[in-house]
Amino acid sequence: MSNRSLTRGISEFLDIVGSAFAVSAATREHRPARDADLLRLGIDPVRFRGIKRF
Repeated sequence: MSNRSLTRGISEFLDIVGSAFAVSAATREHRPARDADLLRLGIDPVRFRGIKRF
């Protein structure tokens, strides 16, 4: 594995973790999560917004 692909892999991993934190924080604070973060996590933004909270 080259240095470039290792760096890219680590960067992509950190992007995914960052998106997970962002979506979690948005949900916790009762505000909409960004579509880009949801899509990066493989979540359909329209269906995510359709989830009803108690």
